[in-house]
Amino acid sequence: MERDLPIINLEGIDFIVDVSKFELREKEDPGNIITLEDMRDVGDGYVFDQWEIPEFVKMDPEGMATKYKIDDITGKTDFDLMVDQEAFDKRVNQGILPILDISGHPFYVDLRMDMLRPHDDFLSKGIVFDEIDNYFSEEVNAYIIPYNPKTHEFQELDYENITGFPKDLIAVQFPFQKELDPVGWNRAGGWDIKDDLKLVGVKSHFEAKTVPWEKTWLPYVIKDNLKRQKQEEKKKPTVKPVQPKDQNRKGRKM
Repeated sequence: MERDLPIINLEGIDFIVDVSKFELREKEDPGNIITLEDMRDVGDGYVFDQWEIPEFVKMDPEGMATKYKIDDITGKTDFDLMVDQEAFDKRVNQGILPILDISGHPFYVDLRMDMLRPHDDFLSKGIVFDEIDNYFSEEVNAYIIPYNPKTHEFQELDYENITGFPKDLIAVQFPFQKELDPVGWNRAGGWDIKDDLKLVGVKSHFEAKTVPWEKTWLPYVIKDNLKRQKQEEKKKPTVKPVQPKDQNRKGRKM
């Protein structure tokens, strides 16, 4: 049986507390939604506009217990339930860097060095975030880069001349730095170490996605290059070979 969700009244307006989506919906106007992204986390509650509300474990303890499959949430905070505590402990207290697996090879997410540092490969320069800045896709909210699985490095393509898919490289997709290591991101920015962790989450291991070249931007680049090269070929003047005036002459007359 579906239960009635709790109601919180904010200055005379009733809002439904929905922990399944971490949002407040106005009871009389369901289109008026306040999401967790709209709120500022103040540790023991949230602030948005002029309102301050308690944590979700206090607004709907039953819903939070059901969502996270915990019988007793006494003394628990939103942070305790919404953030992977094992992953948080490894990163903060044990200093273990997150791992990003790219095509079977592990990389350390090392934001202090601004790079993805390959495990057990000191000949590789790794993947430097500054060098792949232009490869962040707003559409998928992730990086999509050309990657050399033999050297374990990002490898730039010759976009001016490329006319076919590279045989020795693959395209790989992985999240932005803040998602890969939100703790390191907060430290580097001088923010509170727990800032946005409820939204972003904390993970110890990631798997990069291999993307077929056909589903990247590369086919459009190749198509434009082939078209341009074809046009340039047409513009080239046709040079005819020069034939001798008399092909039958074998020598000079004395």
